[in-house]
Amino acid sequence: MISCIHSLYVAISGLHITMIAGMFAAAMAALWRRSFFTKAALPLLLPTQKAAALSGALAALAYVLLAGFGIPAQRTLYMLLVVALALWSGRIASVSHVLCIALLVVLLVDPWAVLWPGFWLSFCAVGVILYTSVGRRPAARDDGNTRISTWWQGLRAAGATQYAVTIGLLSLTVLLFGRVSLIAPLANAVAIPLVGLVVTPLTLIASALPAPLSTWLWRAAHLLLEQLALLLGWLSALPFAVWQTPAPPAWTSALALLSTVWLLAPRGWPLRWLALAGWLPLLLDNGSRPPAGEMWVTALDVGQGMAVLVETADQRLLYDSGPYHSPGSDAGNRVIVPYLKARGITALDALVISHVHNDHAGGALSVMDAVKVGTVYSSLPPQHPIVQTATDHQTCHAGQAWQWGEMKFEMLYPDIAQYQASAAQQKSKPHIVSCTLKVSHGPHAILLPGDIEAAQEQQLVARYGEDLKSTVLLAPHHGSGTSSTAAFLAQVDPQIVLFQVGYRNRFHHPKQQVAARYQERGVEGFRNDEGGAILLKFGDGVAVDTYRNQHRRYWYGR
Repeated sequence: MISCIHSLYVAISGLHITMIAGMFAAAMAALWRRSFFTKAALPLLLPTQKAAALSGALAALAYVLLAGFGIPAQRTLYMLLVVALALWSGRIASVSHVLCIALLVVLLVDPWAVLWPGFWLSFCAVGVILYTSVGRRPAARDDGNTRISTWWQGLRAAGATQYAVTIGLLSLTVLLFGRVSLIAPLANAVAIPLVGLVVTPLTLIASALPAPLSTWLWRAAHLLLEQLALLLGWLSALPFAVWQTPAPPAWTSALALLSTVWLLAPRGWPLRWLALAGWLPLLLDNGSRPPAGEMWVTALDVGQGMAVLVETADQRLLYDSGPYHSPGSDAGNRVIVPYLKARGITALDALVISHVHNDHAGGALSVMDAVKVGTVYSSLPPQHPIVQTATDHQTCHAGQAWQWGEMKFEMLYPDIAQYQASAAQQKSKPHIVSCTLKVSHGPHAILLPGDIEAAQEQQLVARYGEDLKSTVLLAPHHGSGTSSTAAFLAQVDPQIVLFQVGYRNRFHHPKQQVAARYQERGVEGFRNDEGGAILLKFGDGVAVDTYRNQHRRYWYGR
């Protein structure tokens, strides 16, 4: 039974819904003409065409409800209902009008559907098929025969449709997902006919038959799906299976879309091959980079945790990696890696893990698995998986320093002796040896102190004094009541403070008295739970912006 359910959900698509509606309509038409083997003249009471249209529409509705009423299924259902209504009323419906009416109904029922990628992919795919097929005559094939065989015509039509949909949705796929499956045409060529013509009919027939016939058919459908999954798994594991690209600017996507319309124009359209030039900006885009002489710092929105990306045009460092949630789900694979790939970043020159707590180290392994990482600095014990995985690991300690162009990195804390002196205390409070990093760029600097507390702040003040001065401060310990002491703030003297906190976090960070302490000093504060990711650009000055300010939505309450 489980195999049957899985088969049904795999098979849901516009093609299958239409097939089911057509089957029920044909069956009803055949029975209606024969008046259900009775003496009643049913076609005289209701024309067979109307009875068939009603039957097909009801079957499509039942099937879509079974499928969960997703946007692609809704689109097919509404198109079928429009056609059925046209047949019922004796009108001739244009296929483009049918698609537009279905689009209108979807938006009226659920205006938020435009936020779902399936909405755009579903309607655009049908639009591409109509654009490349309606009103066009298939090219003749001169092979010495009087006409092309039926199977060859069907094969050519299927190939042309797959080509059109693949090319037509390419720019949209890049815009929505930042990647394109290069093996999708081959996978679809196998999966669509197998699932549509074999698996789905087997499953539906089995649903209507008694055991053991139903069991045999379900097992056959399961076996086919199992083999299909093996084949698709093998294809997806190929090194060239997916082409990854940075999230493109809107203008390159728009240009590629217009070029696609030109490329798929009818035969005889002048210079169609020139449309390929419109794809070059999209294909050659390697992501956004800080210009020469600038440093960008991004405090990523990872919830209650820390993850700060520091970068110039050529080098990148990630400070902490956010929290771990569950097997297969952490800030690394949910937030950090998608952000890096959307920016076209495939390698990190350095990764700093301040300490062992989950909200700082939880996503590191996912990051290290997805992108190439150079040196890993941390206060972690030698047996920790992050240390074991790193190709180059160094224990962070005061005195470490390096320079990338105009960026200067200084590790201020902890001392080497601090690890052994605090060994017993570290078991309960490992954050007391948080790697504290100061990054300077020209006259400005940002201080990244991890989860240090008042005692560690006092040590830093005693050792460095005014050398702690920084334009931007990442609030120690997320703004907890045990950090951000008055003496420490006086020496750092920040103009901007970043609070990396989760929305309505259970620790109530930042503490009210701590936030007030920053406000009293006139420090401008930014919070991830209010603004999303925070972007700082260091040049002659420091410009600050937030994700929610750049991507305004009415539900942000602005």
